[in-house]
Amino acid sequence: MDDNQLKELKIVIVEDNAPLADIYKVRLELIGYKCFVAYDGEIALSTIERERPDLVLLDLMVPKIAGDEVLKRMRASDWGKDIRVFVISNLNEADAPAGLRDLGIEGYVVKANMSNDQLDQLVDNILKPPGQEGGVSLEEQLND
Repeated sequence: MDDNQLKELKIVIVEDNAPLADIYKVRLELIGYKCFVAYDGEIALSTIERERPDLVLLDLMVPKIAGDEVLKRMRASDWGKDIRVFVISNLNEADAPAGLRDLGIEGYVVKANMSNDQLDQLVDNILKPPGQEGGVSLEEQLND
């Protein structure tokens, strides 16, 4: 995948912690993704439906419509049934609403256990075709 194809890949970040959402957005845009931030579940659904992203990074505890309900509504729609979703939450998976994996998520991680570098790698691993070399990390780009 060349840089032009990478720039076309879109991510919706569903996160109500604005500083954290901004960190995710800046980091992912610096390595070539086009990102949109939704600070609550209502905005998330409208943004996801409008943008049809390649990936949704979904926090479960967001205002207005909880993340698990956002996921259920996506999966029930024609536009959202096949969009990749990765849950990033402060809830341990054991404490998360039941059935998330049954709704087809790429994975689940606890925010407190994830570094920013791991976020970059996680997104690259999901969005890059199998067998392709991993992306260039932000630190590698800054050192060039």
